[in-house]
Amino acid sequence: METINRRKFLGTGLAAAASVSLGSSLAYQTPEVPASVKSRHDDPFNKHTYSAMPTRSLGKTGFKVGILSLGGQATIEMPGTEEESERIIHRALDLGVNYIDTAASYGRGISQINIGRVMKTRRSEVWLSSKTHDRTYDGSMRLLEESLNSLQTDHLDTWQLHNVRLQSQLDQIFADDGAIKAMLRAKEEGTVRTIGITGHYEPLVLLDAIKRFPFDLILLAVNAADVHYLSFKNYLLPEVQRQGLAIVGMKVATRGRMLSTWTPPPLDEQPERLATPRPGTINIREALTYNMSLPVSTTIIGVDNVAQIEENVAIASGFSPLSEAEMKEIEFKTLPIVRQGLYFRRWDMGA
Repeated sequence: METINRRKFLGTGLAAAASVSLGSSLAYQTPEVPASVKSRHDDPFNKHTYSAMPTRSLGKTGFKVGILSLGGQATIEMPGTEEESERIIHRALDLGVNYIDTAASYGRGISQINIGRVMKTRRSEVWLSSKTHDRTYDGSMRLLEESLNSLQTDHLDTWQLHNVRLQSQLDQIFADDGAIKAMLRAKEEGTVRTIGITGHYEPLVLLDAIKRFPFDLILLAVNAADVHYLSFKNYLLPEVQRQGLAIVGMKVATRGRMLSTWTPPPLDEQPERLATPRPGTINIREALTYNMSLPVSTTIIGVDNVAQIEENVAIASGFSPLSEAEMKEIEFKTLPIVRQGLYFRRWDMGA
């Protein structure tokens, strides 16, 4: 397969991106992936997916994604977990998972390296997404090369702006030397097929972002506690749906803290922003089924071991949408744990 010379591409610098016009959302023309690139980068196909779980359209991409996908955190981003990480990823693909999400920052690069060892032989089976946490053109280009090298691939199916929280970050991203130009350049060259944005802090910032730029995909934090505080479901999802973006849900169980099976460690052993003495109030079936009943293309979740991915796929396999009354019942159960279920939200109102 013909590959793109990444070093030549990534070295083009700001001068090459200067031709991309910025301004209002109407000024953006997202480049079409060239036909020659499309022929090299066909949609991935996992032969197990359609018999394993329901599938949905991934926005306007034409790709059919399983309703459960694998997140690149938890065990996969931890040092010293190479063998277990590979077992998890291989098992996920064998069970029909056909979308994996990671980021340059997960485990300081460990997540991408662990996933890359599997992608070396199974890249064609999975829609692969990664992220840049840098807000500049040059910094994002460096992270893109790191992602491609670590993931052992010549392209990403989706490249995303990672964890956009503040208006000032948006302004930097859309500046003359901002990360959005890196994304446009990468898509034009075919190193990236689609462009996305992610966040879990403030719905109105992401709402502004998708009105500024025609993203292909949004990865957003939404779970059964969402409706109780700075709700992405209420304030962001309607516009995302109107635009027809691919929607990927995350933070389903909030690192286990929403689950009744979770035993809180001593407070002094928990990170301050996550610290809580309370166990969760819902089970993993309720958490996943709630998210899958939302208008999302797929739901990503990180796992600790192979048994967890097997359990999660089994839940997806037997999924049927919840009624509005059933969803409200699960939402009500999360009222006592709103803060730990949404620890990633903007709690400092002065921020």
